[in-house]
Amino acid sequence: MTMTPRYLILADGAFGPFTSKTAVGCIRFTPEQVVAVLDTVNAGRTVQDVLGFGGDIPVVASVAEGLTLQPNVLLIGIAPAGGRLPEAWRPVLRAALDSGLHVWSGLHVFIGDDPEFAELALRRNVQIVDVRKPPADLPVSSGRVRDVDATVILTVGSDCNIGKMTTQLAVRAALRDLGVRVAFAGTGQTGIFIDGKGIAVDAVVADFIGGAAERLVLDAAKDADIVLVEGQGSLIHPGFSGVTFGLMHGSLPHALVLCTQPSRKTIRNNDWVSIPSHKALIALHDAVTTPLRHAPTIAIAMNTFDLDDDAARDAIERAMAETRLPATDPVRFDPSPIAEAILAVHEARLAAR
Repeated sequence: MTMTPRYLILADGAFGPFTSKTAVGCIRFTPEQVVAVLDTVNAGRTVQDVLGFGGDIPVVASVAEGLTLQPNVLLIGIAPAGGRLPEAWRPVLRAALDSGLHVWSGLHVFIGDDPEFAELALRRNVQIVDVRKPPADLPVSSGRVRDVDATVILTVGSDCNIGKMTTQLAVRAALRDLGVRVAFAGTGQTGIFIDGKGIAVDAVVADFIGGAAERLVLDAAKDADIVLVEGQGSLIHPGFSGVTFGLMHGSLPHALVLCTQPSRKTIRNNDWVSIPSHKALIALHDAVTTPLRHAPTIAIAMNTFDLDDDAARDAIERAMAETRLPATDPVRFDPSPIAEAILAVHEARLAAR
């Protein structure tokens, strides 16, 4: 993506911290690129009112209202069930394209393959970008990451939507402040929109997920000393563990950062799956990584958004006592403990060489 976007984010009927992950990520990390959010439910409020952060970015009720703020891209900011396009959104997309807005989408259904939208985009000379459409030439992973000098760090989670991308982006900023050459490898649509590049690995045919991760690391390592790979899924998730395995085996990380949410006791939408303790999760990840390249867990990133300050700090202290590892909420508090743990791994590798 070469243009500088000015997003009108479509999150109609589902704008919130857990229901619009793409919208929330872009607002948190690239707020200067967001001119408004389109949501008829919260129209007239600000993003700050809805999310608790984001400032005075307005929530509008229509494309016409959003156009007064001079966007150049309609960004689809939520992922409906099954990643399909709701029928109620078709008039919104038609209005956006007809008004000269590019459309950027992370849906599993490709907007650009829709004959009506493709014809309208061609007529209005605008672009439809489906970031979940994977490259056609992905290889099968073969361990080529072993040859890179960069230190590779992967976030893994106790569940989906737990903060794996958010942790890496917060840590990237902290490492940059320390003068480190660091790159982010985006593996999901939100990370791609924020960073401008990446591969949405959950849309890749299973045999090539590892190859996609391998390619991302090899590319990122060309200009970085530390590569932060955005994690996906969870090893214990009954639906999305496959993508987690593919990322672990393709990126061959040197170390892991475990992302958890203290208040979440079971896998979301799968209450029959209990989330194990931090120590049990660490042991599981040790067992999975060891056959190819052992990647120890070096820090805990905790999502404490739904706890008050005292409860959040207590949860962090308990995690550190249990694991003897640094722990923090990298958004609410400070990502430095995680950044320093990563830097220690990198410096140890340099010393060993």
